This record gives sequence, C-alpha cells and structure tokens, in this order.
Amino acid sequence: MAAVENLSPDAVAEPVLDLEAFRRGQSWAEPYPHLLSEGVVREECKAALVRDFPDIPKPGFFPLSEMKVTGAFAGLIRDFESDAFAAIVEEKLGLVLRDKPRLTTVRKWSALKDGRIHNDGQSKIATVLIYLNEEWSGSSDGNFRVLRSNESFDDYVREAPPLTGIAIGFRRTDASWHGHLPFEGERRVVQLAYLASQEDFDRKTKRGRTSLFLKKLFGG
Repeated sequence: MAAVENLSPDAVAEPVLDLEAFRRGQSWAEPYPHLLSEGVVREECKAALVRDFPDIPKPGFFPLSEMKVTGAFAGLIRDFESDAFAAIVEEKLGLVLRDKPRLTTVRKWSALKDGRIHNDGQSKIATVLIYLNEEWSGSSDGNFRVLRSNESFDDYVREAPPLTGIAIGFRRTDASWHGHLPFEGERRVVQLAYLASQEDFDRKTKRGRTSLFLKKLFGG
C-alpha cells in the first residue's frame, strides 16, 4: 500500500537506501519498541540527495504533493515507501504493516517551537524518520530523543543526531513519548507514518494541505 505522491518519472533507477544497513540496526522493547540504524543512505547517492532535496522555504512537515519529487530524492521516497522497507520495520517492531497506508512528509527547516515532547495519536501505528543533514553541531540541540516520560528531555534512553543515513523509528503506544531539544535552522528529515486506515490517510492528507494553504495565506 505504498502511496508515493507526485513521483517524477525521472527517479533514479538504482537503490538510494541500503536496506541491509537498515536491517543491521538495533531495536529495543523499552520504554516502547523502537529502532535505530546508521548508513541507511548509500554513499554514492548522498551528493545527489543534497542536489535533489525539495526547496521548502518554511519550517514544518509538508506532504509530498506540495513539492517537486525528482531524481535521487524520488528514488529515496520509492525505497522508503516500499514493501521491502516495511517488512524490516515489521520485523524490528513486531507489527504487520505491509497492508497499511503510508504517509510521507518532509521537513527542511525547524523553528524553536518545534520538537516539543509529545506522543502520536492512535491513527499512527508506527513512524520512521530518515535524516539527511551532511553535518551537525556537537550539541544535542535538534537530536531526536526516545523518552521515558513526558516530564523532561533529560529522561531519555536513546538519542539520534539528524545526520545523513541515520534512521530512527518507533511503534506508537500510549507512552511513546519523543521529541528534540529546541533548534532553529536547517534540519532535513523525511518522515514515514504507517496509518491505521485509509480514512486516517485521507483525513491527515486533507488537514496537511489545509494547514499549508493557511501558512501560505497568512505567512505562518
């Protein structure tokens, strides 16, 4: 049930993601099922991904339908939304996902208000993020954290810097708290959410387009 929107016919033919590297990553059950992999983006594709990453002028996650998806970036989306990728997520998080709708959104810029501690709603079964930043500062600002509670960013079990090829994913539970310390600036990430139903996909897609329209209208 891959749902690649607006995919350009000139997507690169060769794989962009290294699925074996993704499979070799670790997974944990506590405080909720989550995974972490490195080297998920093939080395020979990194420069092309920098070139083909969509030109997104505002902070926030945006749907693929609102951007140009071409070249190496289109190849990444194809691999990310594939059944082969979903099968590895299933294995690591103990889920059945290949029959579930997939919603991919993209971020280029973060604002200081982004990344607050939160838990996803029940419409999301699992989420995987792949980061695409060539370099990152030595601080923890902007690093994804797997949290034990919603009380503090200090109460975490795992942290992932948003460097190219790092993938972090998790199963949605009633306590799957996560977020990142405040960061303002360029922070490239592609997020794939496996949703509970087609109705959830349609609703989130409509809501995302409405939000984008309002941002354009009012300059948010």
